[in-house]
Amino acid sequence: MARGIRKKLHLGSLLPFRCGTKTFQSEHSLIGGPGFSRVVYCNTTESRRVLTYGNNYVTSTKYTLATFFPKSIFEQFRRAANVFFLISAILSFTPLSPSSPVSSVLPLALVILAAMIKEAIEDLRRKRQDIEVNNRKVKVHRGEGVFDNAKWMNLEVGDIVKVEKDGYFPADLILLSSSYEEAICYVETMNLDGETNLKLKQAVDATSKLHEDSGFQNFKAVIKSEDPNANLYSFIGSLQLEEQQYPLTPQQLLLRESKLKNTDFIYGVVIFTGHDTKVMQNSTAPPSKRSKIERRMDKLVYFLFSILVLISFIGSIFFGSSTREDLENGTMKRWYLRPDDTAIYYDPKRAPVAAILIFLTGLMLYSYLIPISLYISLEIAKVIQCTFINQDLHMYYEEADKPAKARTSNLNEELGQVDTILSDKTGTLTCNSMEFIKCSMAGTAYGRGVTVVERALSRREELPSAIEVTNGEGQVEYSTKAAIKGFNFFDERITHGNWVNEPHADVIQKFLLLLAICHTAVPEVDEETGRISYEAESPDEAAFVIAARELGFEFYERTQTSILIHELDLVSGRKVQRSYKLLNILEFSNSRKRMSVIVRNMEGKLLLLCKGADSVIFERLAKNGREFEAQTQEHANEYANAGLRTLLFAYRELDEEEYNKFNEEFTMAKNSVSADRDEMMEEVAEKIENDLILLGATAVEDKLQNGVPECIDKLAQAGIKIWVLTGDKLETAINIGFACCLLRQGMEQIVISSETPIIKALEKVGDNSAVAVAFKANVLQQIREAKESLTTLSKSSEALALIIDGKSLTCALEDDVKGLFLELALGCASVICCRCSPKQKALVTRLVKIKTGRTTLAIGDGANDVGMLQEADIGIGISGVEGMQAVMSSDIAIAQFRYLQRLLLVHGHWCYRRISRMICYFFYKNIAFGFTLFFFEVYASFSGQAPYNDWYLSLYNVFFTSLPVIALGVLEQDVSADLCLKFPLLYQEGVQNLLFSWFRFLCWAFNGVLSATLIFFFCSHAIEQPAFRKGGEVAGLDVLGTLMYTCIVWVVNCQIALFVNYYTLKNHIFIWGSIIAWYIFLLAYGAVNPNISTTAYKVFIEACAPAPSYWLLTLFVVITCLIPYFTHTSIQLWFFPMYHQMIQWVSKDGQLDDPQYSQMFPLLYQEGVQNVLLSWFQFLGWAFNGVLNAILIFFFCSRAMEHPAFRKGGEVAEFEILGTVMYTCIVWVVNCQIALSTNYFTLKNHCYIWGSIISWYIFLLAYGAMNPIISTTAYKVFIEACAPAPSYWLLTLFVVITSLIPYFTYRSIQLWFFPMYHQMVQWISKDGQSDDPQYCQMVRQRLLRPTTVGYTAIWRQHPNAF
Repeated sequence: MARGIRKKLHLGSLLPFRCGTKTFQSEHSLIGGPGFSRVVYCNTTESRRVLTYGNNYVTSTKYTLATFFPKSIFEQFRRAANVFFLISAILSFTPLSPSSPVSSVLPLALVILAAMIKEAIEDLRRKRQDIEVNNRKVKVHRGEGVFDNAKWMNLEVGDIVKVEKDGYFPADLILLSSSYEEAICYVETMNLDGETNLKLKQAVDATSKLHEDSGFQNFKAVIKSEDPNANLYSFIGSLQLEEQQYPLTPQQLLLRESKLKNTDFIYGVVIFTGHDTKVMQNSTAPPSKRSKIERRMDKLVYFLFSILVLISFIGSIFFGSSTREDLENGTMKRWYLRPDDTAIYYDPKRAPVAAILIFLTGLMLYSYLIPISLYISLEIAKVIQCTFINQDLHMYYEEADKPAKARTSNLNEELGQVDTILSDKTGTLTCNSMEFIKCSMAGTAYGRGVTVVERALSRREELPSAIEVTNGEGQVEYSTKAAIKGFNFFDERITHGNWVNEPHADVIQKFLLLLAICHTAVPEVDEETGRISYEAESPDEAAFVIAARELGFEFYERTQTSILIHELDLVSGRKVQRSYKLLNILEFSNSRKRMSVIVRNMEGKLLLLCKGADSVIFERLAKNGREFEAQTQEHANEYANAGLRTLLFAYRELDEEEYNKFNEEFTMAKNSVSADRDEMMEEVAEKIENDLILLGATAVEDKLQNGVPECIDKLAQAGIKIWVLTGDKLETAINIGFACCLLRQGMEQIVISSETPIIKALEKVGDNSAVAVAFKANVLQQIREAKESLTTLSKSSEALALIIDGKSLTCALEDDVKGLFLELALGCASVICCRCSPKQKALVTRLVKIKTGRTTLAIGDGANDVGMLQEADIGIGISGVEGMQAVMSSDIAIAQFRYLQRLLLVHGHWCYRRISRMICYFFYKNIAFGFTLFFFEVYASFSGQAPYNDWYLSLYNVFFTSLPVIALGVLEQDVSADLCLKFPLLYQEGVQNLLFSWFRFLCWAFNGVLSATLIFFFCSHAIEQPAFRKGGEVAGLDVLGTLMYTCIVWVVNCQIALFVNYYTLKNHIFIWGSIIAWYIFLLAYGAVNPNISTTAYKVFIEACAPAPSYWLLTLFVVITCLIPYFTHTSIQLWFFPMYHQMIQWVSKDGQLDDPQYSQMFPLLYQEGVQNVLLSWFQFLGWAFNGVLNAILIFFFCSRAMEHPAFRKGGEVAEFEILGTVMYTCIVWVVNCQIALSTNYFTLKNHCYIWGSIISWYIFLLAYGAMNPIISTTAYKVFIEACAPAPSYWLLTLFVVITSLIPYFTYRSIQLWFFPMYHQMVQWISKDGQSDDPQYCQMVRQRLLRPTTVGYTAIWRQHPNAF
């Protein structure tokens, strides 16, 4: 088992936050005042008697048992649609209601209940997580020096707890002591702030000696501190022990959910519990985000509500007018209604009041236009979609055991509409796992490794030799994955101790020594293998210590005052153990950009060892320390251009007097508890970190994650714009861009930089105000020039890339410039923003989101990306090595950037299609149903009488039509996942919102109105007069309602059957099961007592089922209602195919693996070899079409002119007119038939086809003008009889269309489901992609016989294709 470092560590003298006995200053004087009133009695029950603080039970649930019902009800009625249905349900208890109260209340109750159950299930999951956390165990002092296990939730303020290594802190604790003699401990705060580096904490001296359980037997203390607050980085308090006061700072505070690392145990006293802890105080809900589709759906609901109000208003006006006319001058117009003795609802004397009341009735009756179950159905579908995302094994990162995690279901469909991706670089595109790969020591570059960026540069510059690594034997090697994590260095001049033979071996020795000493890493020794590993604050630091170890300087132990190294002695050439006394650590910070340590070596020399950014090290070099400056600067620039992260290393010797003065000032600054403590420490450190001697530079590689270039390339093919917002230098960012395919060969670069000669000249003068004005003007000029060049370059269709640095970006984001900057950026395919701060990332994201109105997606992995993730429409967190803060602030978490392509191109595309089609279908089925009510009301004088039974109305949305649409929203796929990735341009259907535009909605609305029209008028007119039953009884309202309802159930379910692209067993069960359920309901409900079933009593078993007309009419109406959609789809598929339909077509046989599109065309010849076009089947098909056309022409023409007057004078049609009309129809039909059959039109085709028809009319005119002895029956038949008659032209048009429908239908079905080889070629050629072999990967086997030569040749080349 791995063990930590030795426990006798005494770091008190070197800790930057050293705490000892000192006087209270500054903020500590506030203790006891407002906001600083907390008093904790440690290790006693006195605090529990005197003061009552919250317990340690935490809950993240939204509801409790007591609040669930009222709060969840409130949540449901925040939706306007539910409020409307609630009002309708209340009004149903009045005489105004067109249906019974139960039938009105039940659908709303079921929908609300389903939504509440969903809320309860989600909250139950959170409850289970809370139970798991609250029931964790920790050791608590029970008295008499005995510690026993207790549950976290049972902890109370003042308890003494013992937390062991790798355990989590159960509450906010004040550190009392630890397994180290100096009472220090190492804490990982990844769950709080996303940082993986270890924090060093130390108890006050007064409690640091309590190393045993028994030491707490008589321990008593009082802590006074600030009240609970959300500030993670501040704490003010005092510890009173044995009448002595000790100040408490953040250095003693251990926060809940932090983890104890590299320390065997700690003792602490509970200061804040439960929801008073700082982590819970920081728990805030992420910003509420709604998808664009959901917002548009709300508008559609309001639109339908407006339609509902309008038709109710129209109905009330007509009703009021007809009611007022019922009784005029004592005469009753509609006497059967008894207008002289009626209620207020139909009183002619109070017609306006009756109209108002019928308006309210209309609102309730037509409420079925608004889908009551839409919202809950969408939520169910989205939750299941999230489950599919979470369980997708293709997005599971096995190495870290991290699956994808959709943290919200609100944005599923938004994933399919992303227009712009804004990405962090480090940890997002790269691994954030550093490898030491190169270095510059004493002006000489070492390291032969090749980075990903260098390979990209080599490809770009066509220098293949640049990617080769030559070993000592002259053989070519390639840089592969490092055998040792963090170390990927290859150079025989340095490795294996060979560095001692280099010209400046003494400088190299100091450089490697600095690598081994200047850090805060902690070694861990595996007791079984003896192997040393390191816990470091950053991946860079770990890479440096590992590199030092591999190059002969092994850091193996840290004690109170020293660091122990096994190092290679330059004189003896042997490894020796040396100890360096560690005096001070000057920590790294973003403002300092450097870190230093001060040590004393075994010879007594004081050394300051410093590492930092080139911008701060070069300016601190001594005159005699610049020997290698030029070479090191050149090497550092080369490393940066290769995409490497560089640091410079320098040192200096200190004299005793200088150090003593520094140490005194530094100790005073450390012990200060004032607000400007950090600034004071930096000022002191600034004085001593000067006059340095340069040793060299390091270069570590943060490698691109696997699959990043391919992912970015695929997303670019999908038409998605990609912006990278990084803190790297401009040159580094450009080279990384080439490495990850964000920038491509031949792509024109537009660079906006602050490093211009004009600005540099002004900066040397030092006039800051002039520099600021000139700088902004310069940036604005660069943007305008780039905008002009953009216009020129865009005409040549070249892809453009914009690169801008941080300083220029600051100006570009100002109000008067950002519009121009955004125009420029949107004209580019790729944008890279360098040296970006976290605030700038958020501002850029907001600019793109608000100004473009398009969907933005931000992706990042660190705490500095949180603002960007929350600002974007969709925030994607990478669960990498920088902690969980980005993930906790994200909408969806994935483990690797490469999973983004599957998340968007597959799940995003599917979810967009599913939700869009689901909503459109919802509105269609409700409009179809609602308008049958409206049409019936027209015939019923808008009296509010419903044609359907109450329960028919109630169960339409919640039972007979709900499950198929949910299955559509969950299971629908237009193409498979592989094809989504193979053809990324499919994604543009979502970006362009093709499936949920206003045009699309209006088309579905029109389809719904058309279906309602056909259903109502066919049903009502078909059973209006004939006897319906066997006994001769005519159909009543009950039969009409049942018949129409049956047709609606069939039509809307068959409509979704045509609508579905991807069938599963569930689809079939839900669709056909819904229809079967209707008949079962009719039987069951019709058998119930007539007082309950009312108009449905035995209506099916006695009236409908025995009547053949019921079944025939149902079949006829269903087919008629589906023809418009089928015709529209066929025309659209034939002449205006969408991209996914083309892919469906060419993938019909499921073999898209042959990249040789060019081999496809010779196979067309097989259609002739196999006689596909002149088979008996083809001949009989055409013969049947001819007979069918003859039947349609003859019977339509003869029956149409059999009785009505044909001419204007009233004469009926005679033999000569019938012959002329039929002949005209034949000429039109056969010529239009050949027009439909022609694939390749030329001018000659048009002349011959339409010329033949025109020639027929010319012939009629000429031949009809001849002597009747010659022309006989054709004498003036056209000019006098046919041409003046509108029926001649209308009949011709009708007959031609009717005669062509069978062929058109056959062709559409054959084209859709059984495409021939030449048709597939035509289709993909129509889109202009016939030269793209990737686009045209399709089946070629279908028309080949295994015995043909072509089959053999192809099999030899592509055996896997068969």
